[in-house]
Amino acid sequence: MAAIYSGIYVKLKSRNTSWEDKLKLAHFAWVSHQCVLPNKEQVLLDWVSRVLVSYYNKKLGLEDEVVEKLWAYLDNVIHSKRLQNLLKSGKTIGLSFSVAQVINERLSEACSQKTQQNIGTVLSCSKGILSTPTLSIIYTAKCELLVDLLSTLCKLACQQLASDDAVGSQLFSVLQLTFAQYLLIQRQQTNPNRVFGQVASHLLQPCLLLRHSLTVRSWTQADDNHVRQHLSREIRNQIETLLQAGLFQPELFSSYGEELLPQEKKKASLKSLFLPVNTVQTKLGSGFCEPALHGAVVAGSVSLLYKLFLDSYCKTESHLVCFHMLGRLFGCLRLSGLQQDLGENTLSPADWSTELLALEQLLNLVFSSDIYNVASDRIRHKEVQFAFYRRLAQLLTRHSQASIPAWFRCLKLLISLNHAIVEPDLDDLVASAWIDAQVSDQRTKKPQEALISTVFQTYSKLRQFPRLFEKVLAVICQPAADELRAPVFSAGLKVKLHECLLEQPPNQILDILCLFVEKCQTFIIPAVEGSADMALKLLSVSSVLHAFLFSMRSLDDVTPSPVVIRAQNLLAKMQTGIIQPLMELLQTPRREEEKSDLWLRKASDSVLLLVYTWVEVDTLFGFSCSKYMSPVADIAGAVTGPAARHQGISAFLPVVKEQYWKRVMELGNSFASTSKYCLELLTLQKMKVILMQTKTDLQALRHAAAFILESGRSSMKRGESEPWDGDITVISDLTYPTAHWHLVISNLTILLPYISLQDVEYIANVLVEMLVSAKSQEAATDQESFISTEKISLGLVRSSFLPELKVLHCAFLTTLIHQFATLLPTAAKNSVDLPLQQLSAGDTPWHEEILAPCKPTDSLEAPSENKLLKYELSLSWKTLEKVAQCVLLLAKSGYRVILKENRLESCLGLLEIASLLNLDSLLPLDCTRVFLVLLSLIVNARASVSCSKPLFLKYLSTCFHLLRCLQVGRNVNSVFKVFHASDILEVVMTSQLTASKFSTDVLGTPVWAQYLHEVQAFLENFLQMVIERRQSVRLNLEKFLSFLVSCKPDVGASKSRGWKNWNPVAEQLLLMAFTTLCHVVTLYLQQLPEKRMQSADTLSALLESVVLHMVRVVEHGLQNYTQNQPLPVTFIPSITTLLKADLQKSWQKEPSGFLEQPRIKLYQKFYSQILKELHCAGGNLQFLQSALQFLTVFCSVPELYPEKETAVTVVFAIKRLLTGPAVTTQVIQNMEMELAGVLVQLLGTCSAEEFCTIISLVLQGLEITNVWQEKAKEVLSAVTLTKFLLSCPLSEDKEKAFWIASPQILTALAMQTKEACQDQSQISTIVVPILETVAALLRQGEGFLLNPHHVALAFSILLIVPLDHLKTEDYHGVFRGVHEVLFSIVQCHPKVLLKAVPSFLNSFHRLVVSVMHEGRQKADRGNTDEFEVILKCAHLVERMYTYIAAEMEGFTVFSAFIVAQYVTELQKVTLHPAVKKHLTEGIYHILDLCIERDIKFLNVSLPPGVREVFKDLYNEYNHYHKAKKHGEEKYTA
Repeated sequence: MAAIYSGIYVKLKSRNTSWEDKLKLAHFAWVSHQCVLPNKEQVLLDWVSRVLVSYYNKKLGLEDEVVEKLWAYLDNVIHSKRLQNLLKSGKTIGLSFSVAQVINERLSEACSQKTQQNIGTVLSCSKGILSTPTLSIIYTAKCELLVDLLSTLCKLACQQLASDDAVGSQLFSVLQLTFAQYLLIQRQQTNPNRVFGQVASHLLQPCLLLRHSLTVRSWTQADDNHVRQHLSREIRNQIETLLQAGLFQPELFSSYGEELLPQEKKKASLKSLFLPVNTVQTKLGSGFCEPALHGAVVAGSVSLLYKLFLDSYCKTESHLVCFHMLGRLFGCLRLSGLQQDLGENTLSPADWSTELLALEQLLNLVFSSDIYNVASDRIRHKEVQFAFYRRLAQLLTRHSQASIPAWFRCLKLLISLNHAIVEPDLDDLVASAWIDAQVSDQRTKKPQEALISTVFQTYSKLRQFPRLFEKVLAVICQPAADELRAPVFSAGLKVKLHECLLEQPPNQILDILCLFVEKCQTFIIPAVEGSADMALKLLSVSSVLHAFLFSMRSLDDVTPSPVVIRAQNLLAKMQTGIIQPLMELLQTPRREEEKSDLWLRKASDSVLLLVYTWVEVDTLFGFSCSKYMSPVADIAGAVTGPAARHQGISAFLPVVKEQYWKRVMELGNSFASTSKYCLELLTLQKMKVILMQTKTDLQALRHAAAFILESGRSSMKRGESEPWDGDITVISDLTYPTAHWHLVISNLTILLPYISLQDVEYIANVLVEMLVSAKSQEAATDQESFISTEKISLGLVRSSFLPELKVLHCAFLTTLIHQFATLLPTAAKNSVDLPLQQLSAGDTPWHEEILAPCKPTDSLEAPSENKLLKYELSLSWKTLEKVAQCVLLLAKSGYRVILKENRLESCLGLLEIASLLNLDSLLPLDCTRVFLVLLSLIVNARASVSCSKPLFLKYLSTCFHLLRCLQVGRNVNSVFKVFHASDILEVVMTSQLTASKFSTDVLGTPVWAQYLHEVQAFLENFLQMVIERRQSVRLNLEKFLSFLVSCKPDVGASKSRGWKNWNPVAEQLLLMAFTTLCHVVTLYLQQLPEKRMQSADTLSALLESVVLHMVRVVEHGLQNYTQNQPLPVTFIPSITTLLKADLQKSWQKEPSGFLEQPRIKLYQKFYSQILKELHCAGGNLQFLQSALQFLTVFCSVPELYPEKETAVTVVFAIKRLLTGPAVTTQVIQNMEMELAGVLVQLLGTCSAEEFCTIISLVLQGLEITNVWQEKAKEVLSAVTLTKFLLSCPLSEDKEKAFWIASPQILTALAMQTKEACQDQSQISTIVVPILETVAALLRQGEGFLLNPHHVALAFSILLIVPLDHLKTEDYHGVFRGVHEVLFSIVQCHPKVLLKAVPSFLNSFHRLVVSVMHEGRQKADRGNTDEFEVILKCAHLVERMYTYIAAEMEGFTVFSAFIVAQYVTELQKVTLHPAVKKHLTEGIYHILDLCIERDIKFLNVSLPPGVREVFKDLYNEYNHYHKAKKHGEEKYTA
C-alpha cells in the first residue's frame, strides 16, 4: 500500500491535478499512515505555505474558495493532535518567515477594507502558530513581524469595538496571546533605544486607541462574556506593561532628564538627537484616529503615560524632571490652548468634562507622588512649579465649569498642594464655585461640598476664617448672577462648618458675626423695601448668621468674660439693629397684589429666621453660662407669671410691640415657607419654656400644640410635597409640608399629651395616607440625604417608638382598619354590621384602655368615674365579642365579600403597612382587634373569578404571616376572651377548604408552597398556644379533630359520604392540618417531663385517634397515585410525622413495644418507593429534603427495614443520588443538614460489618479509574460521603475501622486532585470538595493519624492545586480550601509540621504570591464582589501569619526566611491599600519573632531593590506596630 501512495507529492506539484484533488490528497496524506513520504509533515507544511505565499505574491492565480480552503487546511494542520505529538516527541518541524508576512498582509488588508468577515481562519492560524513554541519562531526571531502583527490586531480590535456588532472572543484571545509573546521578547532585548523606537513608532498609537476603545465601549449582553469580564481587563494591563517597559526604561532616564531640564540644569550639552518626550508628544499630536475621537483619546492617554513615567522614575532626586514631564504632557491637552485665550469656544461641555478629568488625574498623581515641595520649589527652583499651578488656577477660575464634577476636584487638588496657588483668585473661587454656582445634580454637589470643605479646613488651620468670610460677604453683596441664588450652606457644609468652628478662637467667630450684622444694618436693610435682590441678600446673610450661631461652641462658665460680653452685645445689636427695624418695615399696610411680592416673602422669612435663631441662642446661652445676661432680661422681668405665658411667642422679645408681632405672624402664616416653619419652631420653643416651669399652664400648652398642627393642616390636605434637604432657609410651597411633618413627628413626645383626640386621629390619618402613597411610589427613588413625608412616616412606623405612643398607635390601627373597611364592597343589606365596619367605628372608645390609668380622678367623683370607665371598657370588649360572633356567623353561612383584582392589590398594600408595625407589642384590646381584622380578611373574603389566583394566595399568605407575628405577642391570649380556640380553627379551615375549589390550577407552584407553609405555621403556633394554656385542651383539640374528620373538600357539593368529589388542593390542606395536629401533640409529649407523664394520657389518647384518621387520609391519597407516578412531595412530611407519632405512642405504652404490622408495611412500602425515586429526583430540593428527613426517622429503627435490606442499601441509594446529573455542589450544600442526619442514624445503628462495606463503597468511588472513565460524579459522591462520615459520631470499633482506612482515603484523594487539576471545569466540582474533606480529615485525625507520611500527603495535594487564571468564585473556594488544610496541619499536627517545614512554607507562599497578584493596584478594580473575595483571602493570610507567630515557637528560626519571601514578592507589585493592610498586619507578627541578628541578615543578604522595600516595611513596623505593642504591654498585668 505504501508504494501506491508514495507519488502524492508529485501530484501535489503537478499542474494537471485540480486544486480540489490536491486539497483532498494533502488532507489524506496528513491523516493517513499508509502514505509514506520522507519528512512528510514538513513537506506538506512547506507545500501549503509555498502555495499561499505564491498567491499573495501574485505569482499564482487561485479562486477565492480555493484560497479559503488552503487557509483552512493550514489551520487544521497547525491545530492537529498529530503535529502536537510530533513536536512533543522532539521532531523538528517549522514554517517559513514568508507565512508570517502573508498572515500580516491578510490581516492588514482586512483592516484597511474595514471588513472582518473572512479572517477567522487566518486568526486561528496565527493563534496556533503563536501558542506553539516551535512554530512561533517565525515571529519571535523577526521582531518586526511580531510588532507589525500586534499593531494590525490592535487596529482590528478598535474597529470591532467601534462597530455596533457583538464583540466575539477570537480576535481578542489572539491579541492577548500576541501581547504576551511581544512582552516576552521585549524583556529579552538589550538595546533600550531600539525598544523605544519600536514602541513609539509602531505600537504607541494603536495601543492607546485600543485602550480607549476598551474603556469607553458600552458592553451589552450580546458581547462575549469572557472578553467583557476578563480579556478586556487583561489586555489593558498588558498595554500598560508594554508601554512602561518600552517607553520608560531605567536606561532612558538620562535622555528624559537632558530633554526636560532647563538648559542651565543640564550637566552636559545635548550631544544626542534622541528626544523621547518630543517623540511621544509628536505621536500624541498626530492624527492617528478620527478627529472626533482624537481629543478624548489623548486626554485618556496623558494621565496613563504620566502614571507610567512616575512609576518608573519618581524618586526624591528626580522630582523636578517629573514636574517638567507633567508640563509637557499637559501641553498635549486642548486645555493648554486656553491659557493663551486661544479657542475658548471650541470646547463643548463633553470636551470640557474629558479634559478636566484628565487634568484631575494628572494633579492626583502629582499629589500622591509628593512631587511638589513648596520650600524646595521656592528656594532651589525659583517657584517654577508654583507658577505653573498658578496658571492652572487662573485657567480654572476664569473658565468656570460648575456643572462638571472634575472642575471642583481640580481646584480642591490645587488647594491641597498649596493654598497660596488659589489665594489670589479667592473672590472668583467663592463666587463661581460656591455662592453663584448653580449645582443641582447630586454627583456634582458632592465634589462641590468637598472643595468648599477643603477651603474651610485650610483657612481654619491658617486662622484666617474671618478673611475667608469677608470674601463670602463681598460676593453675597454683589449683584446676583441669577434671580434666585442657591442656599449658602448645604447640610454637608453645615457639618464641616461646625467642625471648623469648634477649633476657632471665639473672638474670630464673633468678628465674622459682627461683620455680617454690620453689613446687614448699613447696606442691606436700608435698601430692602421693594427690592427683591436686596431681600435675597438679606436671606443669604440671615442664613449665614443662623448657621454660625447654631454651629459655634456655646458659652459656658469657663468662657472668658470679654467673650461673654461681646456675645451679649452681638445679640443686642442683632435685636435692635436688624430684627426690630425689619419688623417695623413689615408694618406698612400692603395692597393684596403686593402681598405676594418676592421681597416681602423673603424679608418675612429673614426676620422670623433671625428671631428663631436669636431666641434659641439666647435661651441656650442663658442655661449654659451663668455670666451671660440676656439683652431682654430687664424688660422680661417686668412681665412675669401668667401674663408672660399668655403672651405667646411675643414674650420672647418683649421690646417689640404686640401689634408688630401680630402683623409679622399674619404675614408669616400667609406664606408656606421658612417664615411659617419658624413660627412653628418658636411655638414649640414656647412649649418647652412652659414645660420647664414649676407650674405648667395646660391651656397654653394645648393652644400651642393646636397652633402647630393647624398651621400645616391645609398644606398636608393638598397632598403635594417634595423632598426637603433639611435646610431651614430653602423651604418652599412644596417642601413646607415635608418640613412641617418632620417637625410634628420629631416632637410627638412634647405635642401628643396636649392635643385632642381629633388631632390624634388627624395625625394617624395622615400617617396612613403617607404610607399608602409611599407604597405606590416605591419605584421613585429620592436622594439619600433628602427627607420626604413618606420616609418620615415609614421611619416612625418601623421604629420601636410608635408603640410607646399608645394613643397614636391605637388611632393608627383604627384608621388602618377603616381603610380596609372602605376597600371591601358593602352591597349587603347588613353591611353596617360587617366586622371591619364595627372594628373601626368612631363611636366605640377603643382608646379608653390606654387613657384609663392616666385620667386624674377626684376623690368625691371617683366612684362614678370608675363606673363610667368600666362601662366604656366593657363596651369595647362587648363590641369585640359581637364582631367575633359576626365573623363566625358569616363564615358558617357561607357569605363572602368578592374582591376584584385592583381591590385585592390595595388590600395587599395595607397588609404590608400592617407588617411594618411591631405587632407583638399591642395592648390586649388592640391585639384582639387586629386578630379579628386578619381573621375576617381570611374567612369573609374571596377573590373574583377573573382575579389572579397567585395574587389571592399571596394575600392569604400575608394574612396568615401577620397572624403568626401576632401570636408571639405577650397579649395574644386576650383573643380567647372573645373566641373559643376550636371555633377559630374551624372557621380558618372551613374558609380554606372552600377556597380550594378555585385554586386547583396553582397547585405545585412556588406561591402555593409559600401559602401552604404559612397556613401550617399558623396552625402549629396556634395549637401550641392551646396546649400551653392548659385550659379546655382536650375539648378544643377533640372538636378540631372531629371537624377535620367530618370535612369534605367540596362542601355541600355532593350528598355522597365517600371520596368521589375529592380534589387534590383540599387533600393537601386536610393532610397538612392532620399532620400539624399530629406533629404538635407528638412534640409536646416528647418534651413532657417524666413526672407529668400520667397527666399526658389525655393527649396520648387524642394522638392515637389523630393517627388512625390520618392513616386513612394518607392511604387514600396514595391510592390515587399509580406505581409509575412519583410520590407527591406533600405526602412525605405527613408520613414522617405519622411515623414519629407511632414511635412515640409505642414507646409510651411500652418501651420495648413495637408498631402494628399493617402500619409497618405502609412505612416499608413508602421507604421502598422513596429509595426508588431518590436518584430520579434531580434538583428537586423540596422532595430531597423531605425524603431524607423521612429516611432519618425510618433508619433510626433498624427493625423497620424490609427483608434482606440494611443500612448499606440506604447508603448505596444516597451514593446513587449524589452521582445524578442534576445534583450540583449547590444542591448538596442545600441538603447538607438532612444528609448528615440520615448518615448519623445509619452509622449509629449499623453493624461493624455493614460499616466496613460502607467504607469499601467510598473507596470504590475514589478509585482513579473513575476519572479515566469520565465518571466525575462517582468521585464527587465518594468525597461528599467521606466528608459526612467525618462529621458522624462513631462507636469505638467503627472509629478504629475508619482510621485504618484513612491513609488509603488520603492517597486516593491526592491522586484524584492531580487528575482533576488538569481540567479547569473540575476545580469547583471536585478540587474544592476534596480540599474541604482533607481539612476535615486532618482535624478529626488528631491523635489517630500518627504516621507523618500520611499527614504529609496533604502537602502533595496543596502543591498541585492551581491558584492562577481562575474564576472569582472558584478562586475563593480553592484559596479557602488550601488555607483550611494548612491551618488544620498547623493546629492539629504541629510535630509533623516541624519535620515538613519546606513543604508548608512552599504551600503557604503560593497563597501569599497569589493574593498579592490578585490584590495589586489596578486602574480599573472591576466589580466590588470580586474585590471582596480578594480581601477575604488577604484576611486568611493575615490569620495564618498571626497564628504562626502566636502559637508556633518552632517557627522562630524561619521568621527571617518568611519575611524575605514576603518582601521579594512585595517588590514586584503595587498592592491595593486594603489588601496591603491585611498582609502588613500579618507580616508584622512574623517580624515580632525576628531578633536583631535576623534583621541584620536581611539588610545584608537581600538584593538592592528588595532591600529598600524591606527597610520601608521595617520602619513602618517600628513606627506603628512595635510602638503600639509596647504601649499595650505597658498596661498589661
